[in-house]
Amino acid sequence: MTLLTKPPAGAQKTPPQTGPDLPRPDTDRGWFRAFLLRIHFYAGILAGPFLLIAAITGGLYAMTPQLEPVIYARELHVPSVTHPLPLAAQVKAAVAHAGGAAPVTVRPAPGPEDTTRVLFADPRLGDSQYRTLFVDPGTAEIRGDLPTYGSSGALPLRTWIDNLHRSLGLGEPGRVYSELAASWLWVIALGGLLLWIDRVRRRRATAKKAGASKPRPASGRARLLWLHGTTGTVLLLAFVFLSATGLTWSANAGANIGTLRTALGWATPTVSTALTGPAAAPAGEHAGHGTGAAPSAAPVIDPALYDTVARIARADIITAPMIDIKPPAKPGTAWTVTEAGREWPGTASAVAIDPSTGTITSRADFNDFSPAAKLTRWTIAAHMGLLFGLPNQLLLLAVAVGLAAMVVWGYVMWWKRRPTRGSAWALGRPAPRGAFLRAHWAGVLAALTVMVALGLLLPLLGWSLLAFIILDTAIGAMKRRHRPSATLRAGEREAPEASRVR
Repeated sequence: MTLLTKPPAGAQKTPPQTGPDLPRPDTDRGWFRAFLLRIHFYAGILAGPFLLIAAITGGLYAMTPQLEPVIYARELHVPSVTHPLPLAAQVKAAVAHAGGAAPVTVRPAPGPEDTTRVLFADPRLGDSQYRTLFVDPGTAEIRGDLPTYGSSGALPLRTWIDNLHRSLGLGEPGRVYSELAASWLWVIALGGLLLWIDRVRRRRATAKKAGASKPRPASGRARLLWLHGTTGTVLLLAFVFLSATGLTWSANAGANIGTLRTALGWATPTVSTALTGPAAAPAGEHAGHGTGAAPSAAPVIDPALYDTVARIARADIITAPMIDIKPPAKPGTAWTVTEAGREWPGTASAVAIDPSTGTITSRADFNDFSPAAKLTRWTIAAHMGLLFGLPNQLLLLAVAVGLAAMVVWGYVMWWKRRPTRGSAWALGRPAPRGAFLRAHWAGVLAALTVMVALGLLLPLLGWSLLAFIILDTAIGAMKRRHRPSATLRAGEREAPEASRVR
């Protein structure tokens, strides 16, 4: 942590603190370990609540793909349809139910027992939310009318849990919590691993010197420390993965990561909807005057074009069962068809189509994506629990439980380390101060460089680290200010007793 303060001149020296968890203050050999201990202590104490909430809500979110088919069975599923109606008939039924509003996206039924989704813009809903009508592809019956969120089409339950996980339901200000959790998770995890490796090495060296193997801790704080360290080591890669992928959604760090990906050429390719000739959809009359729909600049679309566009896309690179068909948002632009499935080995190919000429005007073949763009697609799907289905979701649930347990164990250990005497507000102690003063200048420079670089890339990590430094400095100043008076009072109490002895 800060570790930048010197003891006052003439201050009484205290005996060196030793033990398996504390470095020797009279040597510079363990400065980096003391530095890690102090960061791990403060970050664990102050970021722990954010990590605990993220773990609980993330575990719940991981299981929503299993809950949605049960809770929303009527909206999502129908008896097996052997011969579905044309998309035109399904879209007409949805448009009539929506009062004439223009769809923004149509997701045809991906399987014979699934419904078709027709999405409409609705100003009463939040950002990235759509009014979605679920249509029986065999009868064109409207099976449900629900708001959905994002490109994954999250239903109300998953949307509610997602908002808790992402922002505590507080909107943009609440996203600070999840970004703090994601920013510190990998720091705490990697720092904890280094400390655990050092602890194991020390215990083995002690056991070898004693000529016997040291048994596993059986009870008390040592047992908790063993559970905390072992669980963190086992789940380390999962923690780093969740932290890295979670940061891509964050407000501040996410923007920096997006800029970095673009600069390195790792951005996901997109298709161009620009047309050189007239678009197929006629312009002039505009939709969007139905119940709950805002006026739109989108032209009226012939529903038969949905079947035409789907057929053209299927003849090209679009092979996934789940696709999104988007009509032109304004005159002079193309239709787009994008593969929407996120399960393995799902792809994300997309095409832009001019149905008037039956041609593909632009395409983005997933096979041509850069490795980084493919990896981004797969890792985000894995973070959401969608890539490998139930095994993916159970793994995320196990990681969430492990993270929650580690936070609780950490707080219990903090409480057990509290001093039994002295200040009532002291609940536990970090590693001793002064590590930076004992370190070689090259080590200090390297540590400061890394902290500044991380602070620029991950702003909330940088600001919270600065807050830790200020807090640590303030606590150190308070202790130095009170220590002389406490020593003086102790001397005053001993003087009369000494005179009586003489």
